[in-house]
Amino acid sequence: MLNFSLKYLQLLKTRFAGLNLTRILDDQEFYEKQVLDSILPYEQCLEFKELLDKRGVLVDIGFGGGFPLLPLAHHCPKPLFVGLESRAKKVEAVNVIAEELGISNAQAFHHRAEEVLLNRPCVVTFKAVGTVMDYLPALQIPIKDVTVFFYKGPSYMEKEHAEFEKTLSKQWELVVNQVLSVPGTDERRLVGFKPRIVPRGTGKTLVKLSDFL
Repeated sequence: MLNFSLKYLQLLKTRFAGLNLTRILDDQEFYEKQVLDSILPYEQCLEFKELLDKRGVLVDIGFGGGFPLLPLAHHCPKPLFVGLESRAKKVEAVNVIAEELGISNAQAFHHRAEEVLLNRPCVVTFKAVGTVMDYLPALQIPIKDVTVFFYKGPSYMEKEHAEFEKTLSKQWELVVNQVLSVPGTDERRLVGFKPRIVPRGTGKTLVKLSDFL
């Protein structure tokens, strides 16, 4: 993964420097906070690993510079990885980076999370995005076999968890709340949720996840 990380960062610092896809430009810091941070849920969380291996599809929402989408796809070559991002330039860049790094099991698409019907069993990831309360209600999930994971910092329990319990716990069940050991960080917490109630219909015309696979 270190060689992968160096190649990745070199692309971000040269060919795609104008897009500001990462603010971390030091080789070791990039490796720890972007690449290792992206893959450690698979390495350290048994539930995450088992769900991804079983369902074979991961949807990464708001991937920005490609994290955790591309490091996970490189690290786990068997599942299929779908990235959703609202900024077209980032989508174009990440697809080129994937090709340059030899990643054939990941593709990015220009869509917001609320525009896509998650109609296939999958794992969903959010890294460095807004709060759990912002994004869980926006997801369009017509089936039960979808588990949503957020990469959160040390303030999650203090700032977000109580609000989740108050506003969303009737619709969503917390299934993972695990501290991960990531070098160079104070704490990385992985929190995972699955829907308690699956709606019968969304009332919207949506793009289907199955269309991307």
